[in-house]
This record gives sequence, C-alpha cells and structure tokens, in this order.
Amino acid sequence: MSSPATPNRAEEYKLKDTKPQLGERWPHGGLRGGGGWISSERATSTYDLVEQMFYLYVRVVKAKDLPTNPVTGSCDPYVQVKLGNYKGYTRHFEKKTNPQWNQVFAFSKDRIQSSVVEVYVRDREIVARDDYIGKVVFDMHEVPTRVPPDSPLAPQWYKLEHRRGDSKVRGELMLAVWMGTQADEAFPESWHSDAASVEGDGVYNIRSKVYVSPKLWYLRVNVIEAQDVEPRDRSQPPQAFVKAQVGNQILKTKLCQTRTTNPMWNEDLLFVAAEPFEEHLALTVENKVTSAKDEVMGRLELSLNIFERRLDHRAVHSRWFNLERFGFGVLEADKRHELKFSSRVHLRVCLEGAYHVLDESTMYISDVRPTARQLWKQPIGILEVGILSAQGLLQMKTKDGRGTTDAYCVAKYGQKWVRTRTITESSNPKWNEQYTWEVYDPCTVITIGVFDNCHLGKNDKPADSRIGKVRIRLSTLEMDRIYTNSYPLLVLQPSGLKKMGELQLAVRFTCLSIASIIYLYGHPLLPKMHYLHPFTVNQLDSLRYQAMNIVAVRLGRAEPPLRKEVVEYMLDVDSHMWSMRRSKANFFRIVSLFSGVISMSKWLGEVCQWRNPVTTVLVHILFFILICYPELILPTIFLYMFLIGIWNFRSRPRHPPHMDTKLSWAEAVHPDELDEEFDTFPSSKLQDVVRMRYDRLRSVAGRIQTVVGDIATQGERFQALLSWRDPRATSLFIIFCLIIAIVLYVTPFQIVALLAGIFWLRHPRFRSKLPSVPSNFFRRLPSRADSML
Repeated sequence: MSSPATPNRAEEYKLKDTKPQLGERWPHGGLRGGGGWISSERATSTYDLVEQMFYLYVRVVKAKDLPTNPVTGSCDPYVQVKLGNYKGYTRHFEKKTNPQWNQVFAFSKDRIQSSVVEVYVRDREIVARDDYIGKVVFDMHEVPTRVPPDSPLAPQWYKLEHRRGDSKVRGELMLAVWMGTQADEAFPESWHSDAASVEGDGVYNIRSKVYVSPKLWYLRVNVIEAQDVEPRDRSQPPQAFVKAQVGNQILKTKLCQTRTTNPMWNEDLLFVAAEPFEEHLALTVENKVTSAKDEVMGRLELSLNIFERRLDHRAVHSRWFNLERFGFGVLEADKRHELKFSSRVHLRVCLEGAYHVLDESTMYISDVRPTARQLWKQPIGILEVGILSAQGLLQMKTKDGRGTTDAYCVAKYGQKWVRTRTITESSNPKWNEQYTWEVYDPCTVITIGVFDNCHLGKNDKPADSRIGKVRIRLSTLEMDRIYTNSYPLLVLQPSGLKKMGELQLAVRFTCLSIASIIYLYGHPLLPKMHYLHPFTVNQLDSLRYQAMNIVAVRLGRAEPPLRKEVVEYMLDVDSHMWSMRRSKANFFRIVSLFSGVISMSKWLGEVCQWRNPVTTVLVHILFFILICYPELILPTIFLYMFLIGIWNFRSRPRHPPHMDTKLSWAEAVHPDELDEEFDTFPSSKLQDVVRMRYDRLRSVAGRIQTVVGDIATQGERFQALLSWRDPRATSLFIIFCLIIAIVLYVTPFQIVALLAGIFWLRHPRFRSKLPSVPSNFFRRLPSRADSML
C-alpha cells in the first residue's frame, strides 16, 4: 500500500499548470472590447493578470434634513445597506440631522440572491428598537456599469420613502450605485460582503494595503580618542572604552591598552538607522573598574540628522564633542548636570549612502540598490503578479466549534510590500488582486507568503499563522510570457512536512531594455562599495538582523499592521540557523554535482573497454587530431559547449522554480532532527554544560552548513551556464562560446597562450578591486538555493 502512495505524494508537491480566464471581459458591447469579450493574450487593462470579479458598489455619501425623534428631540442616524441576506452598516452620528458618511459597500455579484438593493436610514436607540426613518430602493437591472478608467459615478440626492412606499417622508440621502470590478479605485477601502461576519476593529485588519519599507542607512561611528576623562577614583588612571547605542543596538569599543585620561581607540562601530531618524546616537565613555563593574565618566547624545551623508568613500571631517559629565558624591549633587568642557570625545560619524542595507539573505535578495537615491539607475523591467486564489487550505483555527481559515497573502519585492484583503472563513479564497513592481536587477527574488489572519476581533491569537510561501527568481522567467501556475504551499513543522494547500499565481516579467539587462550581467550584484570597502561576515550578519528588526517594527506600526511574525517569515530570519536537515540537503546538493563527473568517468571507462567500438574509434580519431594539432583543443571545447547548450534548449525548464521537498531533504527527515531544528537558540535544555556544548556545536555547524551551501551554489551556477535556467545568461554564454571558438580557430594557439599568460601575470597596477566581468557574470547565475525550504 505504501509504494503507490509515494508517487501521489510527490505529485502533490509539484508545480501545476493552470488556465485561468485572465483579463477584463465586458459583455453586451461594453466600452472595453467593442462588441463583445476581450480574449487577447494581453489586454489593455492593468488588471489583465487576474480573473475578473464583479461587485455591486453602493457609496453612501451624506443625508440632509432628517427628522428628529418626537420623544427624544434628536436624531442619531446611521445607514443600513441590504442586499439579500447581506447587511452593511455605516457608523452612526449622535444628534445630527445632516450627517456625512462617505462609505462604500461592495457586494460580490456571485453571491447576490436579490433583485433589489435597499438602503435604510435609521435612528439609533439605546434602549428600544432602532427607529425607522426612510429608505431608497434600487432595481438591480437598472444599475449602471462603470468601466475604469471612466470617472467615478456622480452621487445623487434621493428622497427617502416611507416603509409602505406610498408617502414621502422628510429627508434626503445622497447615493451612488453602480456595477464594477475589483479594478475600481473604491474597492480597497470598501466594506466587503465577503467579510460581513467581521466585527469591530477587525474590519481594519482585512483590507488590502501597500507598504513601503523604511529607508535604511548604515551609520558609521569612528571613535578616535577622548581627552581629560576622569574616573571617580582619581588616584588611578582609567582603563576606558566607549559604548554607543542607537535604538536597541549597543556596541562597544575595545579597552584602551594603556591606563590614561586621554585614551585612543580609532575603531569603527556600525549601526543600522531608518528614516525618519527617531532614535539618537547615545554615547558613553566608561571605565573598566573590575571585570563585573563599569563606571560612566561622560555621556553624549546626538541627533542623527546632524551627520553627513556620503555617497562614496571620501574622507569625512572629524569633530570634537563635549561630554556631559555627571558629578560624583553628595557634595557635588548641585553640579550633577553641569557641562565639563575639559572632557570631550573625538568622533568621525557619517551615514553611508553608497551601500545597500541588507535586510534579507543574499540568496533571496529582492533589491540591490544603494541607499542614496542619487546613485539609482533607471529600471530595466516591470514585474507584474496576479494573486489569483488558493485551493484546499487547511483549517487553521476553530470558530464556534468548527474549523475555519481567514487567509491573506503578502508579497515582498524591493522596498514594496503588498498585502491582499483577508477572505474570511474560506478554504478556497479568491483574491484576484494584481500588483506591479519596478525591476532594477533581474537576478533578484520575489517572495509571496500566505497567512491566516488571527486578528479579526474575538478570540484573537497572539500571532498570525504561517500557511506557506513561494519564491520566484526573476532571471529564470522568460520575458513577456505570462506564467499561470499553482504552487504547493509547504511548511515544515515539528511533526514533519505538511502541505497546507496550493496558491495560484499569474506572473509576467516585462523587459524595458534588453541592452541594460545584458550590461548588468557583467557588473557586480551589489553596489561597488561592498567590494571596495567590504564588511566582515560577522558584521553583515549582525547588521542584517538589526535591519530586519527595524523593518518589522516600522511595518508593525502601519494600519493595518504588517506583524512581526509575518515580516520575519518573509525575510527568512532563521535561514542561517543550524539544522541537520539543511546540512544533509546541502551535502547531497554537492553530491549531485559530481554525478556528471561520475557519468563521464564511466563513459570513458566504457570507451577504454571497447563496449561500443564505433564510439571508441571516433574518440581515438579525435584524440590523434588534437595531438597533431594542439591549437584545436580550446576551440573544440568551446564549440562542444555551444552545441551542448543548443541541444539542451529543447529540455529547458518551462516553469518558475518552486519549493522542492526532495532537494530540501524534508520528506525523509527524522523526528529527532526536527526536534533539534525547532529547538530554541540558545537551547532550552536544562543542564548548563550540555546547553553550552550543544549551542557551540550548533553555531559551528551552522557556519559549516553555510559554507557547504555556498560550494553547492557555485557548482549549480556552472550547471546553469548551459541549462537555460536563466534564458538570457545562457544565450549570452553560448554566443560567447561561438565567438571564442571562431576566434581561436583563426588565431595561432601560441599567440592565444602568450596573451592569456601575460594577462594572467599582469602587474597589480592594472588590476581593479572590482570583480572581473566573468566573475560578475558567474555570480549572477541562478542556483537551486531558490528552491530550498
């Protein structure tokens, strides 16, 4: 019974092709499409990557001359919009006969079960039943259709009818009613019938929103020296160090080697800061009294806005800052905040604008632009993503005794985050929302995650639950092709690998300038300052963690908030943690790279053993030719690679990359290894010695795992040269091979060898600190890291 189940499970984890009905289609001779339906590959609409969804919109603007209650003498009006079983309510106003609401209600056409729309105006009562003031009724067949980019429908005044409909009552209501799609600009902020059960503040947590990551800077604080710092015990010179703090980031310089009142350090401290600069640079000069005790000898607090922003590595002027020194003892209590101008510190501080502040792993990087906008280049393409729907989502929580899921999607690329609206109580939600990003580098990755909304009012959970995510590397996409696929949503849990459902996407990468893309393949991925004046590995890890925290905090302050657990999952905050499963996966990635070498050695063995006499004779003839004419060796190799690349074009990948469970070693993982992977860091073990050794092992093994993964990445990039995983890179490489083959055929081998040797042995003066063009091209090639869970 187990053997047939394995292929079925493997099929579940694969990518599937879908054929959704994309684009706007307006029947009955609508404005778009002339006399019928639009069925072209690319419609003129900006919503051509999603399925069209029709909604009935009701905009309630305001009312005037509403009658007051004869008993209370006042009117607390609100509006109820009723369509079949769906009812939407505006907020109510107290003691106002001319209220203004300006609220929009959207009712899904697929769920409409009534032929009329009823709009009631009611007077809110605290004790008794709400009083009825009047109503306006619309026939569904008479509602006009609005086709963007037409201007919004102008609202009109309507007389309120009595309940019986035979007599007019005092008061008028301004309304606009029309039929439209999700492309309507009123859609994002409207009340949706799909979420009619959401109450209270939960309404704000279901709307679609676009977020922008804060602009991040690296803050470089060069602590040079201090003068006239005095400890409490003046009989002994201090052993000083400087502690600097920006927000939650705290860094310390090394101890000054000599005990002196004029210590010197000349040490760089690096922080991450976000605009607008809300935090200050707080700096203290402290004395190391004992191994467990430090005393403050002076303080300094500076606004980040006063520091220079540099766009290269030119020298920044240093400045002396007076330390605010606090008095010692009771006798000097009145001088506690007196400035002592004799104590000061020498600093060189600047905001680095020529670096890209990394807030995500470089394996899945989505943006490579430097911080300073002046250094940005023009975009080279447009990425469009239609988030269509999800299928078969698992029930994530219990509501009223039954399982339910309130799903929404988050997509992150560059500085732009998008969040779809939440579809409540549905295992097969349909979002059909389309978003667009400017692309500045094709060798980047977009991440799309699905989450369960746990903040809809009652019984809120502390965190939104993960349902799964998808990563797509743009360079693996063919230009101007629409990819419509269903991606498996896979999550690794302590109990094992689990498929949470499927996500249907439509993706298109449009090129604005093919010349710019070709130009980029020969240039560094990150800004040149990362190579001319690089950071250490430990600095990058620490700065990335701080940047991720800042992004999570800032996005968590939006409305609705993009919560910390969502940001951490999208940015892969734990991707560098030790995991036996990841280490195994990276090891077998390396093993698979040698399969080609092993196959080649077997083939050579078969040639030597004359298994196929014809092949062996041909190899002997080729061998004798190359021995007699050694100048043909290199052009023959390049020509063969050109032919292999052309041959592999037929079997090039047809789908974008997706999470590969076999590659990630997630299907056969041992429960004990999962327990270790989901263990906290530091470990939650009780024994102190075991914890120390265990954490040390995990830390070292995590570094080894990263190195092994990097080795595997390099080998997979070699494979990508001729595999058409990146169509543009393979095209460039095989054209290069053809040109080199032709050049080497007509050029004497001795001249080629001489030129190559001279170039390789050239003087350092003729070498650039920037990586070479072949190195840049190679580093931009895709690896299978995008498919790792």
